[in-house]
Amino acid sequence: MNVPNKLSLFRVILVPIIVCVYVLDLQLVNLEVMDTILPVKNVIALVIFAIASFTDFLDGYIARKYQLITSFGKFIDPIADKLLVNTLFILLAVSGEVSVVPVVIMIWRDTLVDGMRMMAAQKGVVVAAGIWGKLKTVLQMFAIIFVLLSNVPFVAMNLPVDQILVYAATLVSVISGVKYFMQMKEFIMESK
Repeated sequence: MNVPNKLSLFRVILVPIIVCVYVLDLQLVNLEVMDTILPVKNVIALVIFAIASFTDFLDGYIARKYQLITSFGKFIDPIADKLLVNTLFILLAVSGEVSVVPVVIMIWRDTLVDGMRMMAAQKGVVVAAGIWGKLKTVLQMFAIIFVLLSNVPFVAMNLPVDQILVYAATLVSVISGVKYFMQMKEFIMESK
């Protein structure tokens, strides 16, 4: 197994660690930043999330630079991203930090796209993430960062950048889902 694939698997392993940190709620002292309470569990989850997000950048960079792109990498990288991002969005929705509606829409989209990818894979076609899917992931990651930071520093300006990013990620998620459908409709609409 090459380094980019190991990094993707490492990202998958970090997901349950984030869940444990977030769910266990270590009852540590909360931080106060810019007159905003910043739960320590959010800070710890953010650090782990940042490490995981960096591995996403790093595995893609290494794979492209050294021509280490594999079918397994095309498969595991988007799954690792979705596990990481969707798990955090679910945790944030359960805690009331984001609305459940955009989270459900993004998870629906991911489920549908994964289904389309499976249909294509049955025909021997591996569908890699497109630019819209990558933009969706980047927006989701920034949204999660600012939600975990309780919208610091924008909270001082009363500007809900965290929530704006959540809804922007949702919009791009829908657009990318439509793009995937258009790209793979021959596999979906096949009558045989």
